[in-house]
Amino acid sequence: MSSKEVKTALKSARDAIRNKEYKEALKHCKTVLKQEKNNYNAWVFIGVAAAELEQPDQAQGAYKKAAELEPEQLLAWQGLASLYEKCNHENAKGDLPGVYQKLLDLYESVDKQKWCDVCKKLVGLHHQEKRQLEVARTWYKLIKTRREDGADKQELYELWRKLTELLAENIEDQDNETQQMLLTAFENALDLADNIPSEDHQVLYRHFIQCLSKFPHETTRLEKACEGMITIYPTIQYPLEVICLYLIETGSLTDEGQRYCCKLVEMNSKSGPGLIGLGIKALQDKKYEDAVSHLTEGVKESPLCIAGWCHLAEAQTKMHRPKEAILSCNQALKNIDNHGVAGGNRHQKNLCLLKAEALLKLSDCESSEEALRILDQVSDADNTPGLLVLRGLARLNTGAVDEATKIMEDLRASYPDLAEVHALEALIHFTKKDYLQAEACFQRAIEKDAEVAEYHYQLGLTYWFMGEETRKDKAKALTHFLKAARLDTYMGKVFCYLGHYYRDIAGDRSRARGCYRKAFELDDTDAESGAAAVDLSVELEDTETALAILTAVTQKASAGAAKWAWLRRGLHYLKAGQHSQAVADLQAALRADPKDCNCWESLGEAYLSRGGYTTALKSFTRASELNPDSTYSVFKVAAIQQLLGRYTEAITQYQLILKKEEGYVPALKGLGECYLMMAKTALVDFLDGKAVDYVEKALEYFTWALQHRADVSCLWKLAGDACTSLHAVSPSKVNVHVLGVLLGQQEGREVLKKDELLHLGGRCYGRALKLMSTSNTWCDLGINYYHQARHLAETGSGTDGLTELLEKSVHCLKKAVRLDSNNHLYWNALGVVACYRGIRNYALAQHCFIKSIQAEQINAAAWTNLGVLYLATENIEQAHEAFKMAQSLDPSYLLCWIGQALIAETVGSYDTMDLFRHTTELSMHTEGAIGYAYWVCTTLQDKSNRETELYKYNILQMNAVPAAQGVLCKYVERIQNDAPAFTMLGYLNELLQLRREAAEAYQRATALLQSTEDQHAYNVTVRNWGRLLCSLGDYDRAIQAFKSTPLEELEDIIGFALALFMKGLYKESNKAYERALTVVKSEQDKAHVLTALAITEYKQGQMDAAKSLLFKCSILKEPTTESLQALCALGLAMQDATLSKAALNEFLKHVPHKDSYHRCLLTAAVYALQGRGGAVQRQASRAVHSNPADPALWSLLSRVVAQYTQRNARGGAVAGIVAHILDSNHGKKALLYTAVNQLAMGSSTAEDEKNTALKTIQKAAFLSPDDPAVWAGLMAACHADDKLALVSNTQPKRVDLHLALLSAVSVSLKDKESLQNYNQSLEKWSFSQAVTGLIDTGRISEAESLCTKNLKSNPDQPAVILLLRQVQCKSLLESQKPLPDAVLEELQKTVMSNSTSVPAWQWLAQVYQSQGMMGAAEMCYRKSLQVASQQGSWSGKLSSLLKLALLALEVCMANVSGDHWSSLLQEATSEALKVCFCPLAVFLQALLQFNRKMGARETRRLLERVVYQPGYPSSIVSTARWYLLRHLYAKNDYELIDVLVKNAETHGDKRTLDLNKRLSSQ
Repeated sequence: MSSKEVKTALKSARDAIRNKEYKEALKHCKTVLKQEKNNYNAWVFIGVAAAELEQPDQAQGAYKKAAELEPEQLLAWQGLASLYEKCNHENAKGDLPGVYQKLLDLYESVDKQKWCDVCKKLVGLHHQEKRQLEVARTWYKLIKTRREDGADKQELYELWRKLTELLAENIEDQDNETQQMLLTAFENALDLADNIPSEDHQVLYRHFIQCLSKFPHETTRLEKACEGMITIYPTIQYPLEVICLYLIETGSLTDEGQRYCCKLVEMNSKSGPGLIGLGIKALQDKKYEDAVSHLTEGVKESPLCIAGWCHLAEAQTKMHRPKEAILSCNQALKNIDNHGVAGGNRHQKNLCLLKAEALLKLSDCESSEEALRILDQVSDADNTPGLLVLRGLARLNTGAVDEATKIMEDLRASYPDLAEVHALEALIHFTKKDYLQAEACFQRAIEKDAEVAEYHYQLGLTYWFMGEETRKDKAKALTHFLKAARLDTYMGKVFCYLGHYYRDIAGDRSRARGCYRKAFELDDTDAESGAAAVDLSVELEDTETALAILTAVTQKASAGAAKWAWLRRGLHYLKAGQHSQAVADLQAALRADPKDCNCWESLGEAYLSRGGYTTALKSFTRASELNPDSTYSVFKVAAIQQLLGRYTEAITQYQLILKKEEGYVPALKGLGECYLMMAKTALVDFLDGKAVDYVEKALEYFTWALQHRADVSCLWKLAGDACTSLHAVSPSKVNVHVLGVLLGQQEGREVLKKDELLHLGGRCYGRALKLMSTSNTWCDLGINYYHQARHLAETGSGTDGLTELLEKSVHCLKKAVRLDSNNHLYWNALGVVACYRGIRNYALAQHCFIKSIQAEQINAAAWTNLGVLYLATENIEQAHEAFKMAQSLDPSYLLCWIGQALIAETVGSYDTMDLFRHTTELSMHTEGAIGYAYWVCTTLQDKSNRETELYKYNILQMNAVPAAQGVLCKYVERIQNDAPAFTMLGYLNELLQLRREAAEAYQRATALLQSTEDQHAYNVTVRNWGRLLCSLGDYDRAIQAFKSTPLEELEDIIGFALALFMKGLYKESNKAYERALTVVKSEQDKAHVLTALAITEYKQGQMDAAKSLLFKCSILKEPTTESLQALCALGLAMQDATLSKAALNEFLKHVPHKDSYHRCLLTAAVYALQGRGGAVQRQASRAVHSNPADPALWSLLSRVVAQYTQRNARGGAVAGIVAHILDSNHGKKALLYTAVNQLAMGSSTAEDEKNTALKTIQKAAFLSPDDPAVWAGLMAACHADDKLALVSNTQPKRVDLHLALLSAVSVSLKDKESLQNYNQSLEKWSFSQAVTGLIDTGRISEAESLCTKNLKSNPDQPAVILLLRQVQCKSLLESQKPLPDAVLEELQKTVMSNSTSVPAWQWLAQVYQSQGMMGAAEMCYRKSLQVASQQGSWSGKLSSLLKLALLALEVCMANVSGDHWSSLLQEATSEALKVCFCPLAVFLQALLQFNRKMGARETRRLLERVVYQPGYPSSIVSTARWYLLRHLYAKNDYELIDVLVKNAETHGDKRTLDLNKRLSSQ
């Protein structure tokens, strides 16, 4: 190609690039390169086109090739620079600086503007790569070039300022050249600035100074720059702050620097550097308080100023504030570690020394150990004597005296003239209590340096603790303490010892208080000084000062601190009566020291003072725990428990005190009071026996207290209270053992009756009055005389003494009124005594009651007594108004309600009973109790009012019978000579079925009436007593009781006859009933007597005579339902269905429908006699439907279902549960019926966790452990549970229970005399079940032994012989050997002897089946089916059909030819399904179909029915699932297989899942 063609091609390439046809351009360039490989333009064009086509590698190569060809040409370098700038090429960062440098060389002489642009790009690249030195050098070249080109001042300013911005980042890490270039840039920029002063100039100056402050070696420049900025900007703080901080940190704070600081503080009072500077100046001037104040404020504003923290720590150390100094040092060291503050390392050593010194001032072991650790970290510590002295002090404080001594000896050898060494030696001697050597050493230290206050203080302390003479004369100690105080006015401990001196030696409390206050002001952590100052202020009666000190301390105190202040202020508030504040302060004191028993005691007192008994109790309890030897704490605990009514606990605490200190009278008094209060409480609850015992104990403790302090009036009064408190108790119960000391004897005890005890109470009151005459005691004595008089009147002991006692009572009460006429209780007591029948001064009584009301307006007792007075004088209206007033004042006051009830009884109001009932609800009182019981019994005796609303409300809704019985029991405990009360109690007990208690009450009434003239009442009571004895089974006593009556009344004769009958004396009973016929008056009574005669004839075996007598009853004008019921029962007993049915029909005509239970029971019994089991259940169901609230009917339904219609067992179980819910009495037996029904329906633990027969029967056994049927049922449930475990392939939960349960049944049957046939049948069944259980568990020998033992006692037992044969054949059958014909014949004979036993035929069939005799087995099963059908046994029929079907299935599975067995299986299962829904029968039909045609659709349908439909037991479903899976695999129906497998997984059927794995792997 010619050169022309090359030019043309290049032109075409240029045009193509211009037209953005880059690929065409590449083609043209390649054409050129084929001709000229080194064509510069072609390579450049290729670079351009490739770059635009985003082919950076090709473009880079083209540009580099062009640059190599002509390195002095610009195009290639420009293209390469453009390429690197546009794309993130891997070589861009490394090559681009070189490209820019080449461009700079090429542009330098050609184009200055482009040179500058490239120069800026190169600087940007260097800056991006953190090459600060290259940035500075390149930018300097730029500035130089622009200056040579004549750039103006503003442009140069901007360039220099830009350079400061470029180099400002991390400048302290750059080399010196870069740093110098930056500083030069700042200086040039500041010089070139036009607007001075201006914001930009100020910012630039700030940055310049900030930069200089980072260079420690540029001190001169920094000072110059700061001064320059101060000159230009005198109001700006920044340069002042920088220069001040610099001077502070470098430790060169001159007077000029101080002026800077002052100026800075003038400009900003919160300026940190300025305040720190002022603080340093104050520290230098020994103005420590100002120094601490300024430095504290300064470091708050400038926390990174390490020098400020150092000086603050130093000042705090000087002021003896070591804890604050430690905190300051810690903060400074933390700042150095965390922030890397400039100059921090320079201060670190000094901070460590300050911290060590402050730690040593704390003088505790831990602080000293920490000081040692710090000193070990300080370099050159072993060569610095001051540090060695500190180390010696630290060792001394930690108890390492030997090590401290060694350090001291080394120092003394090296520095014999150093005062600190002699001071250390003195302290060592002081620690060893070698005070003489310590004195000499301290004196040498003072000689070396007399201006150290610490030496004088320690020397004074040495004198303070020196020998006896020096202790008495503290003058030397005082001298040195004063010198120390003058040298160091901040040493608080000196002033504390000065306070000790003035308080303990000089006796100047005022000056001592001043010293203590000074010491506390200097060191507010000095609790000793503060406490002493407060205590002295209190002694000087300056409570305001004391309170001010305490308040100041507590306000500043943190939680858990300043215990002494909180405690003292709490005690101050407690003394001042400000209990809430006292509690708060004492709680704060306890937070500081929770184990201070004194604080807890004080807190308890505070709580007690404000009425917080419970919290006070806790506080005193805690105090006693902390200090078990504190009698006071335990006593207060007991006293508070006594106040709270916790008398038992209080007694325990009082007795703890007496164990330590036997004669502690307050504890003895407290014990007596507790027992006395317990006695009063018992009296309120009518527990008179307990009350007597408590009074006896109270008198015992009061007597012991009086032996120690007979001069204490209150003890005698309390003894009198104890004696008088039993005034209301029956005299027969009061037999109190009293110590002879109280009776004036030397030793021993005496038993006092009630009159003697009351007399002793009067004597005790008299003794108390001799010691101290008080109105209260006079009143108590008068009341005591009144009770003595009442006792005499009640016992009839004598009238002369009665009058005298009443006169004494009035005299004493008048004396009490004279002493305190404003006490309403005294007036009231005097009025009560004046009303008494021995005085009956009603005018005086009325006056007293009115005076009592005037003394106390809210006085229900006085109004009530006034009402009683009016009632006694027959002023009914006035009495009603008085009682009404009392009710309005106190609606809960019992006696006013009793008064209203008495008024209602007097006027014949219907509200009488309601009012008496209300009195018993309020509280117990004899009048209210006897009144209410009387009205309840009166209402119950009236048979005509049963349907009235009044009866239903008063008796039924209000539970009147148990309520009246309860209060009457308490009444007869208190008043034991009231025969009508005992009669009423017997009547009420009888209604509540408390027969034994009723008999006892009637016996008590009989004993009381025996000596009276009221023969009729006596006869009635004896009649009732005899009747109750008869019902209790005490027939001999009942007969004797009736014989004690004339036996003329019909009730007496009938009761006597009944007792004879129950005793078994039927002939005598017959005669008595015949005698009753002679006195009978009404037809109904005659019918009853004839019925009783018939029963006696029946008992004697005279059936016809009994039937004749009952027929006589039925033909009377008014036949009784009892006689008809007896006639029906007679028919049932005689198995005479006709008679029973006729009697039942007649009975149903007369019996009311509400008596549904007896109707249902008799009807069901007749149906059962007729063999109509279904009718029995229907009859019970109808009765339940008519009376759903009757638990007896539900229980009966559950029973008949289990006995006659087992197919409805689920309903029977529900009926039993309902009966148990409705009534627990019927529910006990109903639980048994429920369990039997659950067993019948197959309820077990696997099928129904919540409703298992085993759980139900266990509950029944718990409720009725004496019922043999329950234990038999438990045996059946356990057997069923074992069988279930066998089916589910698990271990039985219960083993070896058969014999134990059989024994339980036998024990329960021992005492059962009735129902002999039933008991024998139950015992036989239990025996059979036990033997079966033993066989099932493999205990063959035990089973055989049990059968043999039973046959020895009674050989004629076919059922037991059958069991024995079953046991004996067990091992033969298990051997799988053919049985001999003789054995089979013997077994057949045994079964024939039990031909009515369904299980016997089934067992024989199983034996034949095991021998392969299928036909014989079939015949036996058919025989069992026949027997079950004849007996009407639903379960026997069903089990026979299923066993027959299983026999047929076994033969079918063996593929025996013929249709007989398959037809037999189909027939048996169809019959079973007719009996009830039987899952097993359905499953057997499915198995038959599976055996016939495994792959048939009908097979799948039958098996799916079992698997997927609900209601099938899990064991049957699992087996059906197994067969269904085989069927589906045979059909290759994988979709249904997946469905079945998921079903198996859901129900956890492992057997099916294992089969699926095996089949799927084949």
